[in-house]
Amino acid sequence: MTDTGRREYAGIDYFRLISAFLVVAIHTSPLTSFSLTADFILTRVVARVAVPFFFMVSSFFLFSKKEEVCEQSGRLMAFVKKTAELYGITILLYLPLNIYTGTIKEWRHLPNLLKDIVFDGTFYHLWYLPAAILGACITWLLIKRRTAGQAFGISMVLYLIGLFGDSYYGISEKIPFLKAFYQGLFRISDYTRNGLFFAPIFFLLGTFLARKRKRLPLRTCLSGLAVSFGLLLIEALLLYKLHVQRHDSMYFMLLPCIFFLFQSLLLWEGKSHSYLRNLSMFIYLIHPAIIVAVRGLAKAAGMQKLLIDNSILHYIAVAIGSLAAAAVLSLFVRRKPGRTAGADHTASIGSRDRAWAEINRTNLNHNVKAFQKVLPAGCEIMAVVKANAYGHGVVPVAAYLSRIGIHAFAVATIDEGIQLRKEGIKGEILILGYTPAVRAAALFHYRLSQTVVNLEHAKELNRYGRPIQVHIKVNTGMNRLGESYRHASEVESIFACKNLKVLGIFTHLSASDSQEESDVAFTKQQFQNFYGLIGRLKAKHIPIPPTHIQSSYGVLNYPELKCSYARIGIALYGVLSTTEKNTKCSLDLRPVLELKSRVVLVRTIAAGESVSYSRSFIAQREMKIAVISIGYADGFPRSLSEGKSHVLIRGHRVPVLGRICMDQLVADVTGIPDIMRGDIATLIGKDGSEEITAEQVACSAGTITNELLSRLSDSRLKRVFYDL
Repeated sequence: MTDTGRREYAGIDYFRLISAFLVVAIHTSPLTSFSLTADFILTRVVARVAVPFFFMVSSFFLFSKKEEVCEQSGRLMAFVKKTAELYGITILLYLPLNIYTGTIKEWRHLPNLLKDIVFDGTFYHLWYLPAAILGACITWLLIKRRTAGQAFGISMVLYLIGLFGDSYYGISEKIPFLKAFYQGLFRISDYTRNGLFFAPIFFLLGTFLARKRKRLPLRTCLSGLAVSFGLLLIEALLLYKLHVQRHDSMYFMLLPCIFFLFQSLLLWEGKSHSYLRNLSMFIYLIHPAIIVAVRGLAKAAGMQKLLIDNSILHYIAVAIGSLAAAAVLSLFVRRKPGRTAGADHTASIGSRDRAWAEINRTNLNHNVKAFQKVLPAGCEIMAVVKANAYGHGVVPVAAYLSRIGIHAFAVATIDEGIQLRKEGIKGEILILGYTPAVRAAALFHYRLSQTVVNLEHAKELNRYGRPIQVHIKVNTGMNRLGESYRHASEVESIFACKNLKVLGIFTHLSASDSQEESDVAFTKQQFQNFYGLIGRLKAKHIPIPPTHIQSSYGVLNYPELKCSYARIGIALYGVLSTTEKNTKCSLDLRPVLELKSRVVLVRTIAAGESVSYSRSFIAQREMKIAVISIGYADGFPRSLSEGKSHVLIRGHRVPVLGRICMDQLVADVTGIPDIMRGDIATLIGKDGSEEITAEQVACSAGTITNELLSRLSDSRLKRVFYDL
């Protein structure tokens, strides 16, 4: 399983620091006293990998494969907020220099101020911060709404536009319409080196490498880096000699060069160093102020020739001063509780130090295909993602399903539907439960489809006065929600409501999971009740909207029904409600979720000692026990106490002892050699040749998997998404 959060990349951290000093070199030109060409190679070729590297680091962790992009919208917003706050602080920091240089006078014209804040940066190096924000947001949208190829193509087009306004501008200005285009563009941004044209391609490259399972061999990476850098050098020098560069940040060969460089650094694994991240960030931000300070002190001390005119010594002085200032700031940040810093400004990926659920997207995809094979032609899956997608994580699950072709979803409440819309989920979202008419505005605004539970409810929604999408629920025998199948005139009146757009009509089967003769007869009677109503509506020339009857067991036991949708819920996640598997249609369903925790303490107890609350377990012999950091507050039922459940540790099935607590449980690990703190305990899932299924756990708890999984805590259990 690919998991960037579990690996530590020492190479990335060390190169952050190198990149920061390369940026200092760009702004001090260390070799100008000796050779302009050598300085050009250092500052305009070698050092040009620094900012793209920082972009790639940000995306590598921000858009890692471990979590679905939509789930990471919160992390994206945290990234944007943190970077914006940092940008605001540095704007204030450099405001005195803006006043001194007269830049602030230009800000009296609002367009100039907006241009500097959004694109150019209020000080020459600060363009990176708004570029990182804009580049991250564009990348998030591309990944979320386009295929990988489309996203790369769009970002490449943006890069090409930037390229011909940068290093290749000499060509563009000779073509009249291109010259006019770029002249207009430069009124908005002084450079195409910004978050719109420059950043997205590097953010996408970082994302690609985060999601790539296999790494290239080191020899391939180094060979590719050597060749691409050689070509980059030729490209840059040729453009330099031809004098076509307007700026010199963007090159064709910069893309493969940074790709192979980053690949090489990923192979350098080792302990991550947060202080290097802090140092690199602060060096980048503070070095222009240090340049001013060094120049001022040199003039005051009469040392201009030594510390200013000598470009190498000037660079060394600025580099040392920046490092010292950054070290002080890093110490301050490290002492501030709850603060984190890094050149990429990304939030760290949630660790698996306590308890978590692993969500296998490959198995989810497999289950979707398994159902699609048995459904009649024209019948689509409506994925039921209520109750946090049965505990699996509603936003990332819905986003993934959308990516693989599912465009209809069902939730229980309006707030669940709003959550999906806010996270960018397209397609139809049907609310299966009741929503009062006072929230009709939200139904309209978020384009949600509401279940109409009877004629009175329809009339209430209709009074809102604006078109609301609805599905009509028909009560065919379950006697829960829905207008009775006997009330054809009432259903006809619902169709007549001018402000209701009827997108579907459906019923709910109450005994489709049973193969008992009486239950089968009752289910078939429900079919007749529903289709009888449909026939009466047709006789009155009412256009029939899409229909849906089956839920998970409806498909497994009555796959032949021809409807527009099949509402697949619990079975979509690879489990059935109970351990009973005697369904008419047997599908190869694969569990999507595994529930895991960690051993936090191992101890030996003597005969006669008790375990956990109420002393419900008394040891009859000397035993080795393990405390595991999961409990009923995480959703693991207390009813599984006192030997009614097991966990898997190192491939061994061991019983739970005593009462399950709110946050911990205790297991008998007497027979497991070398067990230690940090070992993984599997409560649902496989470990070696052993497996504990969700159905088995639910049965032992006296419930069904629907309840067991949907009660898994969303706040206490981290969801970790992966593909095989």
